[in-house]
Amino acid sequence: MADRLAVAATAPFGAYVLEGLAARREIAFLVTRPDRPAGRGRKLRPPAAKLVAERLGIPVLQPEKLDASVQLDADIVVLAAYGVLIPEAQLERALWLNVHPSLLPRWRGAAPVERALMAGDAETGVTIHETVKELDAGPIAAQAAFPLTLEDDAGTVYEKTSSLAVTLLDGILPEPAFQPQPEDGACYAAKIEPEDRELDWSRPPEENLNRIRALSPHIGARAELDGRRLLVWRARPAGPDSVLVAGGLELLEVQPEGKKRMAAADYLRGLRR
Repeated sequence: MADRLAVAATAPFGAYVLEGLAARREIAFLVTRPDRPAGRGRKLRPPAAKLVAERLGIPVLQPEKLDASVQLDADIVVLAAYGVLIPEAQLERALWLNVHPSLLPRWRGAAPVERALMAGDAETGVTIHETVKELDAGPIAAQAAFPLTLEDDAGTVYEKTSSLAVTLLDGILPEPAFQPQPEDGACYAAKIEPEDRELDWSRPPEENLNRIRALSPHIGARAELDGRRLLVWRARPAGPDSVLVAGGLELLEVQPEGKKRMAAADYLRGLRR
């Protein structure tokens, strides 16, 4: 029986999984990415997962490269938004369980939550699978789905998937059983590029709304409105009482260039001054 459990995580999604799993099981250590410069001052900023680990008293390892020279004393490593591919040398030393926020084989790759929302999927979920050399293609140990609603954005979906992931992991550890992952229905969730953030008001309203939902609250969709550049954070189908309308959508929360996020009413008041 495996008795040494570690977590490899960097981004907030991984931090959520780490915290939830640590409430149920002993975590030997966290592997995360090195601190990186961020913000206007370019000061070193620790990854979100590191902050959680330090608060919980979990030892932290931050190798610059997770190559064969890095010794990880663990039987199972739970992988959740770590940020880089795991080299084969590490995969041979322990069982790596990847927490992937989609219903594999749909949306393998870097941005499964965002791509599911952009595509207007009716549901998504979480898959726990063995990490293998091929991207997100390993055999599945657990999977569960939940419906997507118009009220969901990337933030709410990540919250739901992280909570569901912890429940799934608790049900299969420490001895998961695997089923081969089907290839039928496989598609790839490419990382978000600058062009993916652009709204086109000539497109159908539901397409733009899905894009806004997919990029909120962490990235933001870009748009031009009456010659002004904005980030759009929240919107809904326009109605007769809508205040700020573009492309059939009522814009609820926006961010003019160089300013903070604000409600549409505050934005309009600023234009009248």
